[in-house]
Amino acid sequence: MQWTKKNEQPVYANRWFSVNLADVELPDGRHLDHFLIRLRPVAVATVVNDANEVLLLWRHRFITDSWGWELAAGVVEDGEDLAGAAARELEEETGWRPGPLRHLMSVEPSNGLTDARHHVYWAEEGEYVGHPVDDFESERREWVPLKVVPDLVARGEVPAAGMAAALLLLHHLRLGQDGRP
Repeated sequence: MQWTKKNEQPVYANRWFSVNLADVELPDGRHLDHFLIRLRPVAVATVVNDANEVLLLWRHRFITDSWGWELAAGVVEDGEDLAGAAARELEEETGWRPGPLRHLMSVEPSNGLTDARHHVYWAEEGEYVGHPVDDFESERREWVPLKVVPDLVARGEVPAAGMAAALLLLHHLRLGQDGRP
């Protein structure tokens, strides 16, 4: 069953997002008003080192008043490519410049409400270039063993769904199903 958007009008907009109201026709012909949030793409990146440790940020999110592990992430600027934005965010938030980035996954974190797409990249090497410019974004940055990722996710220490999915996929790719290299 497919819903059909008949029209869409902006309610509020700024450089980060817009809130729109859509007239949606349901398969049975009824109409409903549906609010949606349009967002810029988000680029995400991390490094997994030779010891199978992943570079993470421990941060507080005031919106949900929660602490958790995250990957470096931010919006893609106009004219910026996804991998370049991911590398920029990683360096700004961690002080680490990644080696060649590989696309890991793209996810839609809340596609019933927003068109946000998060594009996740990772590198197998990185170079520490100095204290992060955006050190206010996290309390600390740490190399966390990939082998503990499933437990972190199970305990709710990786509250963002896209981050949890990316970390679990990295765990699987690097350590396999049994969690051993």
